[in-house]
Formats: sequence, structure tokens, C-alpha cells
Amino acid sequence: MLNIEKKENGNEVTLVLDGRLDTTTAPSLEEEVKAVVGGAKKLVFDLKELQYISSAGLRVLLSAQKTMNKQGSMLVKNVSDDVNEIFEVTGFSDILTIE
Repeated sequence: MLNIEKKENGNEVTLVLDGRLDTTTAPSLEEEVKAVVGGAKKLVFDLKELQYISSAGLRVLLSAQKTMNKQGSMLVKNVSDDVNEIFEVTGFSDILTIE
């Protein structure tokens, strides 16, 4: 299960993810990202409560990064050690801006 909380501040959108981002939940995140990136100059993913991310979840983040590269910036923050390890093993730590 994945809960997605959206916070908008001008042209900055933050998506707070809580739960597991996997093949079951990635489509709902993908829809949410598509809905918010239109006018966003900055997209922030707050992963403080994210327990797990699968390849399907990584694909959604990569797609969002490609979109935001054209129109602004994307930031991933509050990454847990477990999720950060997945980012490092997959090379996503080199692709994403993580703080």
C-alpha cells in the first residue's frame, strides 16, 4: 500500500510517499506525477515514510526526472538507508538529486 500526499507551494510540488512503491502501487504514483508536473518548476519527492521501492517505482522516478529536466528540477529527500541502498546499487544515486 502507498499513500501519496500532495503539497503545492506556487510552482513547487512536493509528493510525500508513505508505504511501499512497487508494481501494484507505481501506477497510482505515475498518475499523480502526470497530474502535477504540467505547471511545476520544481518537483520534490519526500520519501521519509517510504519503506520499499521496486524497479517499477524506480521507473516512475526516472520518468519524472526526465520530464523535470526539460522544465525545472527534481529533488528526492529524506531517503531511508534501505531505499538509499537500492538507489546506490541501481545507479539511481548518480541520476537523481538526493538530499
